[in-house]
Amino acid sequence: MAEFMTTAFWVAVGQIILIDILLGGDNAVVIALACRGLPPKQRKLGIIYGTMGAIILRVVLIAFALALLAIPYLKLVGGVLLVWIGVKLLMPHDDDDHSNISANDKLWGAVKTVIVADLVMSVDNVLAIAGAAQGAGQAHQLPLVIFGLLVSIPIIVAGSQIVLKLMDRFPIIITLGAMLLGWIAGQMIYTDPGLKDWLPASKTWEYAMAAGGALLVLALGKLLQARKKPEAAA
Repeated sequence: MAEFMTTAFWVAVGQIILIDILLGGDNAVVIALACRGLPPKQRKLGIIYGTMGAIILRVVLIAFALALLAIPYLKLVGGVLLVWIGVKLLMPHDDDDHSNISANDKLWGAVKTVIVADLVMSVDNVLAIAGAAQGAGQAHQLPLVIFGLLVSIPIIVAGSQIVLKLMDRFPIIITLGAMLLGWIAGQMIYTDPGLKDWLPASKTWEYAMAAGGALLVLALGKLLQARKKPEAAA
């Protein structure tokens, strides 16, 4: 028990919480995007369940962080998946399209979207948290990570609810949030170990790939929206 009262332990806890707050901005956006189509009474449940599932998944990822990031083309696959999620979240939620789906199905659909998106987005982030935990000693790294992430849950939940309220008032945030996922996808693809020999080592290229991902999500989203309008009219 004494090991958990050391300065190194609490410094590491503070670092993990700070890292998760900084990285939680992306999570708050994707959680809010995924839950925006839910009835107001179910939004909070979607946020809480999605966040808890994402946190549990992140703990598992951290345990295998080094091995995961060393696998060639994993980030490439994750980036493509993140683009797809961004495009999907950019599509409007029409009441007619979901008239035959129960509220429970919609809720768990949002929760699954949150967990899948966090799985993809966490691949880049888990190393920072695992690195912060190393300062407290190897024997306590995983318990420390779990503790730090549990403390961060209310922070992410509160951030998601704020983003949801802003989305209701300013719909442009939905578009910007989806493009943010495309930006992250571009960065992930650029830093994939399997593509290292094929892409120039340059910040300019990294930003270009990120911008390309954001524009790709926007373009595909607008294209699918344009195709959906005639179908809705028919």
